[in-house]
Amino acid sequence: MVVHTTTAEETEEFGARLASARPRQNDLFAVVYLTGDLGAGKTTLTRGFLHALGVIGAVRSPTYTLIELYETSAVTALHLDLYRLADPAELDNLGLREWARAGHLWLIEWPERALGRLPAADLVVRLTAGASGHDIEVRGASPVGQSWLDGVEKPSAES
Repeated sequence: MVVHTTTAEETEEFGARLASARPRQNDLFAVVYLTGDLGAGKTTLTRGFLHALGVIGAVRSPTYTLIELYETSAVTALHLDLYRLADPAELDNLGLREWARAGHLWLIEWPERALGRLPAADLVVRLTAGASGHDIEVRGASPVGQSWLDGVEKPSAES
């Protein structure tokens, strides 16, 4: 699936659409990889996603802290920005395994900087900035991710 957005608001709205379509099983652990160059809209999409989950207030990229945790009524969301990661081994001391369990959802910017140390993605979101806006390509990378993507493409009455 590819979506074109022309404003930050449209990119946030698409992030909210992704959040609304997410699988609802309480025992689910899900991972979303967000890839693209600097300024492609990864954090903007994440902001819309997290606000749709009920996060109130500012959502900024955790570039220096690497991780920001958001407790919502639906799920515990972990937002990771790995841009400043010099070595994938730096993740070993962050206690990520504690959050790799049911009821948790990871949104990971720059996952390619930590390959081999992250759980496999359910959804892969590739953002590309262009002169006329952003292209957002979403691919299901697991059965859960494909089901999720189906929900984005064909929203149910519940969403």
